Amino acid sequence: LRLPGNNPLENRPASLMPKVNRKRNKPSSDGPASARGHRGIEFHKSKGQHILKNPLIVNSIVEKSGLRPSDTVLEVGPGTGNMTVKLLEATKRVIAVEVDPRMVVEVNKRVQETSMEKKLQLIHSDFLKLELPYFDVCVANTPYQISSPLVFKLLAHRPLFRCAILMFQREFAMRLLAKPGDPLYCRLSVNTQLLARVDHLIKVGKNNFRPPPKVESSVVRIEPRVPPPPINFLEWDGLVRVCFQRKNKTLAAIFKNKSVLNMMRAYSDIAEDGGAPTVAGRDAGFSAMVLVDDEENMEEGKGGGNDNDDDMEDDEEGGDDAPVSLKERVMALLEKGEFSTRRSSKMDISDFLALLKLFNENGLHFA
Repeated sequence: LRLPGNNPLENRPASLMPKVNRKRNKPSSDGPASARGHRGIEFHKSKGQHILKNPLIVNSIVEKSGLRPSDTVLEVGPGTGNMTVKLLEATKRVIAVEVDPRMVVEVNKRVQETSMEKKLQLIHSDFLKLELPYFDVCVANTPYQISSPLVFKLLAHRPLFRCAILMFQREFAMRLLAKPGDPLYCRLSVNTQLLARVDHLIKVGKNNFRPPPKVESSVVRIEPRVPPPPINFLEWDGLVRVCFQRKNKTLAAIFKNKSVLNMMRAYSDIAEDGGAPTVAGRDAGFSAMVLVDDEENMEEGKGGGNDNDDDMEDDEEGGDDAPVSLKERVMALLEKGEFSTRRSSKMDISDFLALLKLFNENGLHFA
């Protein structure tokens, strides 16, 4: 037994008593531990690696894909295979394209020695550099950095697929869906909606990913238009690029620009020499167009640039050395087609098609 008063610490003042540190060291939310997920793999945000961890969201995406037992599915960026396994259960075959060798190993482990192993073709490659195989449906949790090239690489693929179910940064998804008059309406909106029908499916909060991104996400469905519109896509994209350089300016103001007039004169001279692009070459032209359509790519947590072009300085208008006859010709055509006071931000696809037809029929070209 210990008698009271025998312990020298009992009579020591509280200020002299030894302190016990009861705090546990917690890993910083910004440190590597916060980015570790399946089997301790460290995910790299710089590479757009945000693994979808919520099984309810995974199941919802698979359900909304409208998969058939006979389908071949192309999955871009399978990560650790959470979605891959569900796709294998619902379809005949899955072709998964993954650039990270660590993820390739993980996905292989998920299906090894199971009935799904023979149904999976895993390709270790950069998706943008890959010649795509045949597929019916595409499913992707898209790295934000390649959003735009991924969309147009898919739409350039032949034969056309049935649909694509794609996860994007919320703002990028809203640009795909934007209509005339919407602040997010841009060249990306017009080019995508020319070639496909786009529908918003579900919103996905950032806490459904590991590690969580800085922004919210959305899942969209892209269904290619069959057949594609019978136009030359290089010509189309050349016109749309010009119009959306200053989308809130009138078309008359845009086409008075000296550099625009010089560009039109150069391409029109080529056309007079028999070099005008033809509808027969539209697929090749489209492939070239989409490979450079990357201005709408977004880094995580950053918007897609400044669309308020009212604050931008206009380039020099045509002066004494400008192609005056061409300028007058263009202004007359815009007036004839009632386009002079129109603004790109309020024009729909049918308006741009009519404008392109008006210029082409009068020997003016954009590619």
